[in-house]
Amino acid sequence: MGRSGPAHDERTVHALAETFQALSDPTRVRIIAALSRQELCVNELAELLGLTGSAVSHQLRLLRAQRLVRYRRDGKVAYYALDDDHIGNLFAEGVRHVRAR
Repeated sequence: MGRSGPAHDERTVHALAETFQALSDPTRVRIIAALSRQELCVNELAELLGLTGSAVSHQLRLLRAQRLVRYRRDGKVAYYALDDDHIGNLFAEGVRHVRAR
């Protein structure tokens, strides 16, 4: 049995589907995992994940478009972090879910 209550509006349903779609890529999940621990620049992420800076930048653009990550500039370097605590919580819940299997 599901919870009773009003159905979610179409905008919410589509936004949620887009969020989960953004998290459906293993590389983006690895980026979210790294950023859940600390703020990192593109080069640090690339080294940590064994990817090129270009590949990381491409994935970060997609994650920024979905408001999953944000950045701040320090001189010429952009540092990335999770957009807010909700993203960290969503990621942590997802990890708990798959580990409970």
